Amino acid sequence: MYRFFVEQEQIGEQSVSITGKDVNHIKNVLRMKVGETVLVSDGSDREYVCVIRQFHDDEVVADIEDVNGQTRELPIQVTLFQALPKGDKMELIIQKMIELGAYEIVPMSTKRCVVKLDAKKAANKTKRWNAIAESAAKQSKRGIIPQVSAPVTYGQALAMAKDMDMILIPYEEAENMGHTRQVISEIKPGMKIGIFIGSEGGFAKEEVELAGQSGAKPITLGKRILRTETAGMAVMSVLMYLMEE
Repeated sequence: MYRFFVEQEQIGEQSVSITGKDVNHIKNVLRMKVGETVLVSDGSDREYVCVIRQFHDDEVVADIEDVNGQTRELPIQVTLFQALPKGDKMELIIQKMIELGAYEIVPMSTKRCVVKLDAKKAANKTKRWNAIAESAAKQSKRGIIPQVSAPVTYGQALAMAKDMDMILIPYEEAENMGHTRQVISEIKPGMKIGIFIGSEGGFAKEEVELAGQSGAKPITLGKRILRTETAGMAVMSVLMYLMEE
């Protein structure tokens, strides 16, 4: 069943109004008909089961048949702070992290980042990244559309994470797996978690030390060295498994 996102003001007592680019997608790409069922979300993890009633040039009207409560989202909010990788790896990271349940993604520049974005390139990239986020949220039937922020510096990223309940930073020199299991076991429902992932060259030692001063807990992901596009997904998969209700 296809899922679409609308603003809360587009939801009435008995029907919803779907507008924008989704109208063309419903009419001309999916070729849906009156009487077909769709899922509609207001971005706050509430899901409306709707039946299409009318098509207009710039609007699809659907009647609300049922309302589901908060069932799609994890009981923790996970923000990925991802060092800018080379090529189009960021697109893959965004897509898969959102499928796994990430709440927000923050691209950041670190000491060993090769990628440098000026203001114009950063704005264009951010726009595309959020389009990928929306598509991934629809595909995986998320209750919200996770946001991808504009790229920030490493210092800004640490400042954004300072009020989180726990900050995890995978690092090849972290203590053994037993320590990592202990750290992960301390995560409880309702917590806000930050995951810091370095670029292809990893974090500089002083960056890990700076994160530690901000309360970050270094963890290991095992004896193998993971690529930057794999590391965040590995952590997120563990958190999803442990927290899924």
